[in-house]
Amino acid sequence: MRTAIAAFVGALALGLLVGASVAAPIRVVDDDGTALELAHPARRIVSLAPHATEMLFAAGAGPAVVAVAAYSDYPPEARSLPRVADAAMIDLENVVALSPDLVVAWPYTAPQHLAALRALGIPVFFSNPRTIDGIAGDIERLGALAGTGAQATKAAATLRARVAALKAKYAGARPLSVFYEIWNRPLYTVGGRHLLSEAIALCGGRNIFAGLTLPAPEVNLEAVIAASPQVIVGADDAGGRPAWLDEWSRWPDLPAVRDRNVLVANGDLLHRPGPRFIDGVASLCDALAAARGRARS
Repeated sequence: MRTAIAAFVGALALGLLVGASVAAPIRVVDDDGTALELAHPARRIVSLAPHATEMLFAAGAGPAVVAVAAYSDYPPEARSLPRVADAAMIDLENVVALSPDLVVAWPYTAPQHLAALRALGIPVFFSNPRTIDGIAGDIERLGALAGTGAQATKAAATLRARVAALKAKYAGARPLSVFYEIWNRPLYTVGGRHLLSEAIALCGGRNIFAGLTLPAPEVNLEAVIAASPQVIVGADDAGGRPAWLDEWSRWPDLPAVRDRNVLVANGDLLHRPGPRFIDGVASLCDALAAARGRARS
């Protein structure tokens, strides 16, 4: 009799523990500083930014993603998913019809639409990492929200290890002054708080506009020429060389032009703050290493 009672009590206690574990809410804070709480791991996720799609798949949450934004072309599995947004708008009706228990978005895509989703009680996680480690942190938090923490932790650790290896490799490299050109007319670059500025520094470069606080400020041609960059880098999202990059040949006395250090980067990797950003950084570091061998001053 006592054995039966003890077994019953033990089973009841175990059931309570399991129930408490299942019922424990998942709490994270997104990149906008907003706290999110889910009663259970997300099983229907809508991604409203290409980089967020990549993060979700890296975090092991790919099977839960039911719709994505335009240009979500990586990994290949994402290409067949329904499109419910682009850079300017969100198809609210379709998103709501999908009954998502989590939406992951870039905060600058149709803010009024994102506010409407939150007003409907749909949890929205804003992904806007401002550092390379922030990318790893977002992967971890998305894994927590999707209940795939183990895979997310592994992916984040791999990214951080690659960052550490690049830091060690280029720690003693001769500094190069770098102008990163996002667009030519008007002339846009990256400020010191942009991920790309951190990438340049990681490779042993110095962003000539690191002192600017705006992430993507407009600058004038005279300021670039006065800074006399040793390297000019431009990027195309298709991975090719943008035609406007060769316009710098009009200033042959610029060190970057003189030393053939007007370089192209892969915008598909470097312009998305996702897990493949580190691939773009590694490629940028290789390009700057080669530029060092050509730079005369």
